[in-house]
Amino acid sequence: MSLALDLSGRLAVVTGGTRGVGAGIARAFLRAGAEVVVCARRPPEAPVTAAGRTAQFRPLDLRDQSAVHAFFARLADDYGRLDCLVNNAGGTPYRLLGEGGPERHARVVALNLLAPLTASLAAYEVLRGGPAGGSVLMIGSVSGTRPSPGTAAYGAAKAGLDHLARSMAVEWAPDVRVNTLVLGMVRTELAALHYGDEAGIAAVGATVPLGRLAEPAEIGDACVFLASDRAAYLTGASLLVHGGGERPAFLDAATVNRPGASDAATVPHSRASATARHRTAPDAAITRHPTTPGSPQGTDPTP
Repeated sequence: MSLALDLSGRLAVVTGGTRGVGAGIARAFLRAGAEVVVCARRPPEAPVTAAGRTAQFRPLDLRDQSAVHAFFARLADDYGRLDCLVNNAGGTPYRLLGEGGPERHARVVALNLLAPLTASLAAYEVLRGGPAGGSVLMIGSVSGTRPSPGTAAYGAAKAGLDHLARSMAVEWAPDVRVNTLVLGMVRTELAALHYGDEAGIAAVGATVPLGRLAEPAEIGDACVFLASDRAAYLTGASLLVHGGGERPAFLDAATVNRPGASDAATVPHSRASATARHRTAPDAAITRHPTTPGSPQGTDPTP
């Protein structure tokens, strides 16, 4: 039995699909045979292409609700169907809570939570009308699963996005499947803005169990799977695409049980827990940024 994923004859929309992770997702759908429409406020510097095929670009400001509804109405008229919506657009600058007014943080929440909600609602009728139903993919982030200092509003929005997807999956079943990809760090063309030079990128990658950052194409492949018939029974799921996550910082800070240490001792559970609670552990001297314009998602927010 072949495991090749063929999306020929299907239509996918990728928001923020002109660069970064979004472009990687769009290319993966093109390689799988789908027709692809990418939307963003600004056109890409070069067309998004793969396998000799090109994604169509249509301008859209996802913060304009009336424009979003008009976009999907026009799409339905032009194509007569929509099989997959990938809510990829999002991001945030690094800003501590006390360094920006509430309106700035509210714009981050609007872009990363309300915009995907608006797009999904606008696309619902055309998605559910397809011969095999439709699929919505939310591009989430590990920032929504753990503290995110410097990007707190973003982390809160991503946590909300995951919950929204699970609730949406229940309400819209069986016509539309809704799943979330929870991304870790991804190497995009703007990664240097957040991780530094090649040495910095390598050092950050070394903190991931798989030893490197993800590539946008790998995120795209996961999206194609979730949009395919191979995932027909998957809805309301959160797929972790983070290379194993983040190694607990206390393991590197502890003076016992270090890999390779000949005198490693077994620490009782209660003592280990107390030690972990009272120690401030460095995290490989790296400040991690979440799914930002130059990290996983790579779209064009202006919060």
